[in-house]
Amino acid sequence: MSLLPYRPNVGAVLFDAAGRVFVARRADLPNAEGAPGGWQLPQGGIDEDEDPRQAVLRELAEEIGTDRAEILDEHPDWLTYDLPPHLLGVALGGRYRGQRQRWFALRFTGQDDDIRLDADPHPEFDAWRWAALAELPALAPSFKRDIYIVLASAFARFAATG
Repeated sequence: MSLLPYRPNVGAVLFDAAGRVFVARRADLPNAEGAPGGWQLPQGGIDEDEDPRQAVLRELAEEIGTDRAEILDEHPDWLTYDLPPHLLGVALGGRYRGQRQRWFALRFTGQDDDIRLDADPHPEFDAWRWAALAELPALAPSFKRDIYIVLASAFARFAATG
């Protein structure tokens, strides 16, 4: 086990009006379209003295170009994941063993055109789509899969039922 700390982080399970979830493909992973592991939910670091509820809206604005969302719920626990050994000392600036995350369910209040992956000069994502909540675990990188399983269960009441 690494002596490195966990990075404080927030994550967004962003639902559209139809109960589908926003997923985006990481621009830095060379996976083919639809390949498992390259798709994830928006997430990002919490700044020092920042409230997690403010952080999740800030991260949405930074990563997908819009904060047009309202918070529906907050997972009661901090969820953690460890980086796989080959990413330790490389990912997350090499300073963390993984992330300690506070997850939120949010309702997207904008239109699809409000989502702008190119709003940041160094976009994290190169593609996005709406997906069924049940798809999340299969889309996630293996080291994040357990968290996505928890989220799919915890926020199921906001998902499409058909």
